[in-house]
Formats: sequence, structure tokens, C-alpha cells
Amino acid sequence: MDRSLGKMLVGNILATAALRFPDSPAIYCATTDRRFDFRTVNDRCNRLSHALLGLGYKKGDVVAFLTSNRAEIAEIYFALARTGIIGLPLNYRLALPEMRELVRSMGAKALIYEGRFASAAPAIGESVRHVIEIDGNRSDGALDYQTLLASASAQPPDVEIDEADPFYFNLTSGTTGLPKSYVLTQYNNSTLGPMFQAFDLDRRDVAMTVFPAFGRVGFAWILGAILYGIPNVLVNFEPNEVLRLIERERVSIVNLVPTMAAMLLPAQAAAARDLSSLRGIVFAGASLPASIGEQVTAHLCPDLYEYYGMQETGALVVSTPDDRRRQPQSVGRPIAFTDIRIADDNGNAVGPGQLGEILGRSPNTTTAYHENPEKSAETFRNGWVHTGDLGSVDEDGFLTIRGRKKDMIVSGGQNVHAAEVEDIILRCPGVADCAVFGLPDDLWGERVTALVIPRDDATITAQQLTDFCRQHLAGFKTPKEFLVEAAALPRTPTGKVQKFLLVERFSRRPAG
Repeated sequence: MDRSLGKMLVGNILATAALRFPDSPAIYCATTDRRFDFRTVNDRCNRLSHALLGLGYKKGDVVAFLTSNRAEIAEIYFALARTGIIGLPLNYRLALPEMRELVRSMGAKALIYEGRFASAAPAIGESVRHVIEIDGNRSDGALDYQTLLASASAQPPDVEIDEADPFYFNLTSGTTGLPKSYVLTQYNNSTLGPMFQAFDLDRRDVAMTVFPAFGRVGFAWILGAILYGIPNVLVNFEPNEVLRLIERERVSIVNLVPTMAAMLLPAQAAAARDLSSLRGIVFAGASLPASIGEQVTAHLCPDLYEYYGMQETGALVVSTPDDRRRQPQSVGRPIAFTDIRIADDNGNAVGPGQLGEILGRSPNTTTAYHENPEKSAETFRNGWVHTGDLGSVDEDGFLTIRGRKKDMIVSGGQNVHAAEVEDIILRCPGVADCAVFGLPDDLWGERVTALVIPRDDATITAQQLTDFCRQHLAGFKTPKEFLVEAAALPRTPTGKVQKFLLVERFSRRPAG
């Protein structure tokens, strides 16, 4: 027996908004200075749906897309949702070979790309049938995005979609090689409402999306604004531009990572903008240092929200401004339909205030990594996601993060797996051993740092290491600091590097 007659479908969220708020402002595309109401966004999504179907793509096919924060990325997501075509949003911060291999390995049959990426698109999409260019000069063989829309129907496509159907592949940093991916379903994405309810969103709000929409958080804010029928300013993060748009568009709520806030503060000090419309800044992606939080409340916005969760889980807990005043060290309490458990090494629940691994689950949570049973078995166990983070929950349900079990660095809101970086450094000529770890950093949250042990007969410099890593790693993964010394790494009797000792040692000295 089906659990209900209705279905939780992403496409319905936009269709409903177009009926309820047809002429209300939906998206301001700051990248191109265009404004769209909900009716127009809905029509353009339908047109793109028919254009893709007309090119021969069908439910279950994979289409990759490479674009920054602009109106078309919203159109692509919703067109995919309505056709059952599975999306592969590409992180433009990855190296070109990484993007090319992702497109090939995930079986993408088409690539939609923004004109600014035209020079890389032929190589990235060399394995696909069609390449479609947005707002560019159309490289050889590319179809024009706007022309496709203009010749297609604005009526909804007739495709049967189920809430369990795959919607898009989300990418997460891997330990080696390509980023790992997992499928997010229609259900996973259409059940995001409780997070925005916890942020006190209502029809008076104006949202701003600065998180790159190729990732889950950026798309969530596009979806949330449409769900609530409110205007959304889509912009690529640049401090002065963000502040200018908050003032001009009267933005009331924006989601940042601490690194973004650290960049906004000096920009606001240099040329103050009227930010009185801001009623809340939401933080996620990395722990919010107290020093940055204090400056933000003093100079940008007095009320802050914070939330915690993995990309695999969606938001699990939210800390509201009232919560932060009551429990400033906590990342919040569970939102509707989420469960949190603190467990010991055997998976057994521990009591209030006791330290353990944070386990979580919610309707937003995926259930496995794509074609990666080993990683899936490690993370998804007994109906829970094992986050690898350590924490405790008090008697009132407030979660406090206490550290990490897994070897991951969060730098500028981006996950960097130390093992992947170490694997590259060890390939560099002259390197005998290395350890990669995160050091506290006011701007990045953590700065990726590498301690490198050269071979006995080798002379190696930090610049050589930087140059080598940049050939093989995305920029955000390349260590910001290389420490080279002829000494052994501190290890346990079983050979595991004691990175906490390195963090303690090098945190006492300045970077450089």
C-alpha cells in the first residue's frame, strides 16, 4: 500500500509558487542584471524541459551542468526535476581533468555550460552527445541555450515522476581520486521546509544566495525561497558586491560560511553600506569562531543562526538567535523530522553530556554513495549516518561539536580530506613522508597545512611543493602552508600519525 496518494516532488514546489505568486519577484540574477517573476521562471523551466526531451534525452539519462550563480542554474535544476533526467552539477573549482573524468565516469550524455567556461567546455564534455552554451559566443558544435528555450513549449512536460526517483548527483570530497558522489532523490530535496521554518522565513523576507549553487546548500536556498514565495538574489560571492546588493535589494537573510563573513567585515569597514534590512545571517559549513561571530553581530547583523549537518544528511540541528544567547557554544537543537544520537564506538547511545560520535538522520538524508559500497557501509549503518564528528547533547537537546573522528579539514566551508592531499604530496620528487592537517585560521576556519619530510639527499622548497600540488589538486585542496623539516613524524606504536600533536605544536606559531 502506498503511504499516500500525493507525492513529494521538487517540480511541484515551483509550479505551486507560479500559481500562488505569479507576478511576485522570484529571482534577481545579479550576474546578468535580470529579474524574473515566478510565472516566468516556471515557464522557462518548462521550455528547458521540452528542449531536453526534444534532443532525445529521457528519464534516467544524466546531464552535466557547469555554471555559476545565475538564473539558468535554477532553471536547469527544475527542468531536470520535471523530466526525471538526472543532474550532475559540476564544481567549477575542480581541476579540468577532474571535471572531464566525472562527466565520463557518471555517464553524462550532455553538458550545459555558462559562456565563461567556454574554453574548458570542449575538453570537459568530450564524451557527451550535445553541449549547450549559456550566454556566450557558442564554441564549435555548441547549441544555444536561449534558442532552445524560445522554440520549446511552456506547458508542463508529461513525464511520470516518483518521489523516490533520482534527482541529481551531489559531489563530496573524496579521500583519493575523484570526488565521491551520492544520489539525492526528489523526496530528499522536497522535504527541506523544516530547515527554513527554523530560520523563521516568511513572506516578508528577501533571501540572498551566495553559496555556489552547484552544491547542496546553494540549491537549497534557491528551493527554499521558491517554497516561501519570496525574492532571491543570486550572486557570486565578492564582498563589495554582496554588501552593495544587500543594501539595494533590501536583503533580510543570507547564508554564509565564516570565511565569507571575515571577508565582508573589512569591506564594510572601508565603505559602510546600510545593512539595516538584514534580520539574520545564517552560518554553516564550518565552526563559527567566537571572534568572527562577535564582529559580525557588531558590524553586520545582530542576530545569527547556525546549523549543523553533513551534505549527506542536510541540516540536522539549528541554533536560532535566542538559542545562541542561551547556549553560545552549541550548534543548536534538532529541527522537525530529524533525529540525533550520540554513540560510543560500538554504536550504543550515551547519556546527556557524554562525548561520542554524532549520528543523524532525516528525510533529507541520502542512503548510500554512488557505486561505493565500502564507503557506504562505513557511513550508513543501522539506519543512521555516522558523521565522524564528535559531540555531546545536553539534557535540553543542545548539540555541541567537540572535534572529529575522521581526518578531514574544513577550509573556507570546503571539505578537504587529508589523505587525498597526502597522496599527491608523496608523489612529489624528493618527498619521503608527510602529514596534512588543519590549523586554526581566522579567515579560513582551518588552513590546510602540510608537514613534509624530505629524502636524505633531497632539497625541496615550499614553492616547489605548491607548484606540484597545483598541477594535481583543486586550489582549495592545495595546502596554504608547507612546513619542511628533516625529522620523523610523531606516530603511535601502530604507525598512525599523531596529528593532534602537530596541531598543538604549530598552532603556537604564526603561519608562514
